[in-house]
Amino acid sequence: MEKIPLHITNGSHLTTILKELDYKGDIFTWEEMLCEGCTISDINSDEFLKIRANFFNTYYDIDLNIEEIKQEFEILNHTEKYSEIILWFEYDLFCHINMIGVINLLHQKKIELPLYLVCSGRIEGEKNLKGLSELSQGQLNSHFKNKIKLTQDDIDLTLAIWDIYCGKDHNLLKPYIVKSSSFKYLSNCLKAHLERFPDSISGLNVLEKNLLEIVRDNDIKSENHLLGYALNYQGYYGYGDLQFSRIIHMLEIFISESSDGLKLNRKGHEALLGQHNFSMEINNAITFGGVNKLDFHFNKQQNKLVKTIQNAH
Repeated sequence: MEKIPLHITNGSHLTTILKELDYKGDIFTWEEMLCEGCTISDINSDEFLKIRANFFNTYYDIDLNIEEIKQEFEILNHTEKYSEIILWFEYDLFCHINMIGVINLLHQKKIELPLYLVCSGRIEGEKNLKGLSELSQGQLNSHFKNKIKLTQDDIDLTLAIWDIYCGKDHNLLKPYIVKSSSFKYLSNCLKAHLERFPDSISGLNVLEKNLLEIVRDNDIKSENHLLGYALNYQGYYGYGDLQFSRIIHMLEIFISESSDGLKLNRKGHEALLGQHNFSMEINNAITFGGVNKLDFHFNKQQNKLVKTIQNAH
């Protein structure tokens, strides 16, 4: 029997597109957001699924069906019919952490099929970075035709990064920012990740600062209006509605709402001017892999994470 490819996509939207375009092979849809919440190295474990279920329930009031997820993962226990695995992941941090997780899962399951990557981002003649589901049929087919075969060095790189991400010292990611690999956007994503920690002066991370600047510099009519701006002007993060809605809620202490729309209050202006460190007032104690966001701050001068004073012991 002729073997077929296994496509692994980052989300159901792209899976639908690939099915509509009749791509040969089976499709496994990866529905996670490993860029937020606690993770452990062993993805191929019940403990990992329990940890992730607890995160989604606590932070987003989403109940994961662990048994259903296990059934979906069953496809990875029967890979003898596949000729290769094709990863469809985009240029942003959201996708890259998921992709790194998937490659680690394949490694933990001892699946040794050839691995290929289809990754979108910069498109010739386009000003903005593009996600795979934003591409035309011709552009998508071209990306597939020019898919990149991952080397053992590429795979080893993702294994090392995943272990660091699940660990307690994310400064260990810094050498990988300048390391060459087949992942052309990895450097941008790792830099973006480190800047998710609170700034050492203002206590705002890059995403929070960007949201307050949007309110300051634009005529924002509502939270939904702000959400739209946030989704469109977020650089290399790739966050979705749920994530930004949560962050906007955490920033309400800086924003006044009236019939005219949203405006920065005094605290909001003070935060952008760096007149006070607001990290504990925001109190966005979310975990990134193995590290709590509030345990470190990002020092621009030193270009690294530094333990916060109250957690320095």
